[in-house]
Amino acid sequence: MATNANLLERRVDAISRGVGFITDFFAERAENSEIWDVEGRRFIDFGSGIGVCNTGHRHPKVMEAIEKQIASFTHTCHQVTPYENYVELAEKLNTAVYGPSKKKTAFVSTGAEAVENAIKIARAHTGRTGVIATNGGFHGRTFMGMSLTGKVIPYKADFGSMMNDVFHFPYPNPVHGVSVDVSIKALENLFKSDIGANRVAAIIFEPTQGEGGFYVAPQEWVERIRAICDAHGIVMIADEVQSGFGRTGKFFAMEHYGVEADLTTTAKGLGGGMPISAVIGKAEIMDAPNPGGLGGTYAGNAVAVAAANAVCDIMSDPAFHARTTALGKKLRSMLNELKSNVSQIADVRGQGLMVAVEFMENGTPRADMVPSIMKYAKDNGLILLSCGTFGNCIRFLPPLTIEDSVFDEALTIIADAIKQAA
Repeated sequence: MATNANLLERRVDAISRGVGFITDFFAERAENSEIWDVEGRRFIDFGSGIGVCNTGHRHPKVMEAIEKQIASFTHTCHQVTPYENYVELAEKLNTAVYGPSKKKTAFVSTGAEAVENAIKIARAHTGRTGVIATNGGFHGRTFMGMSLTGKVIPYKADFGSMMNDVFHFPYPNPVHGVSVDVSIKALENLFKSDIGANRVAAIIFEPTQGEGGFYVAPQEWVERIRAICDAHGIVMIADEVQSGFGRTGKFFAMEHYGVEADLTTTAKGLGGGMPISAVIGKAEIMDAPNPGGLGGTYAGNAVAVAAANAVCDIMSDPAFHARTTALGKKLRSMLNELKSNVSQIADVRGQGLMVAVEFMENGTPRADMVPSIMKYAKDNGLILLSCGTFGNCIRFLPPLTIEDSVFDEALTIIADAIKQAA
């Protein structure tokens, strides 16, 4: 019988150390919001595979769709022999993304691929090469993805020169003194000092930053970015790889703002645990690349597409998003109540069930508290994830389908973990 200890030994021996890992146990099975390891121990999953299993582990509708598709075929490559469910999923996403413009979609396999292809589409549409991203943003581990990512360790360290014509400006962050005006002024300074606005193909940002710390973009900032893009013919890309598919209490986070992006990237929650990602955007922009310029052998794999169609059907219920919003409010309320007893809690923020708590003391980030909180939680059967440029935040990403009793159990563990680390 395999044990966590011998599997960990085998893992270290067989797998590159560049593939990091957070927990020291190995999953054997999972159901909705719970995971059991190879030794039979149960854990509440507040990571969801980093926001992948928004519909929970093994959602019945997702499993049914997967099993039905496997009984027909697993793969043909859509570019060679197309299939209907790929078209059906594109139609659903074109409707789901916020805004009145006619949309089109292209499928790939990972979030980083979606970002790469969004940049390709923007460059093809504008005939320009420059791309502007934000400090603290995370856009993937490919060369363009990590060039866009606004965090050096661990994503850029030791990998040499980044891609050309990529620039960064500060994301609004009131906890660290970055106002909307400061952020926009820095963007305007880029146009004066580093790259003319007429050379910029795209500005890419996360409506709620993921790895950067779950900072929520202010309404005014999103509107001003939209106005700047319109004024200079720049493609506005909303990276919704983590914030999409119900995570913020809307199908996509941009719906909160009532602002239409030109292109939207998505992955993670789209496949309900299956690898699939997409770029969705205004039809005239999406059609800029030549035939064959987009796609990939596994892009829009039939089984992953079947799962994603089921996820979209689940997300079509307004009650689903209402419950996500209610659970998020309950979590934030509990964390805010802790602030009276835990002075190191500097901020509690988020939308829906995309929530984070940040720890600081006398203006200094308290990253040392995070490992302690995560260890206490793990020792008491709860999986938590960290985030933040300074490594001083805990992010909460439970399945949106989590049972009420399991959610309440997790909140108790979280409160105890934070209090013991203070």
